[in-house]
Amino acid sequence: MVQDQVPLPLARQVDVAISQLEDELKRLTAGTIVLQIRDDNVGKFGLRHLPLACEEQQPAESGGLTSMQVAALRRMAVQALRRKGNWTHGEICYDFALKNGKLNLSVQFESNYNMANMLFRLKKKRNVREAAGD
Repeated sequence: MVQDQVPLPLARQVDVAISQLEDELKRLTAGTIVLQIRDDNVGKFGLRHLPLACEEQQPAESGGLTSMQVAALRRMAVQALRRKGNWTHGEICYDFALKNGKLNLSVQFESNYNMANMLFRLKKKRNVREAAGD
């Protein structure tokens, strides 16, 4: 018998996903965390980054985020969800960079809709109204 599971809020899922990436984040000074959202749940997630530093002053061996910076990134990422609209399918990208020892984070929300599903629901509503005689 399968027990009913209470779904985790999206904010908690984002926190868990970034926690899973901590080891990788500790080796990066900049990159993009990508979360694919479906039915308000995190599906695939991961990191995008360029392994070569673009500036001469940042050698590849410069390390990455500290544990405290990863924790701050997680907090900022969860707080940024307040700006997400009511969409349930899409992608969230968190761009982060260490600049002069300070963590900078920006977020991009992308909502996705499926026209086939919308047309199906619209047709179904029309059929119900027609059957009711409206």
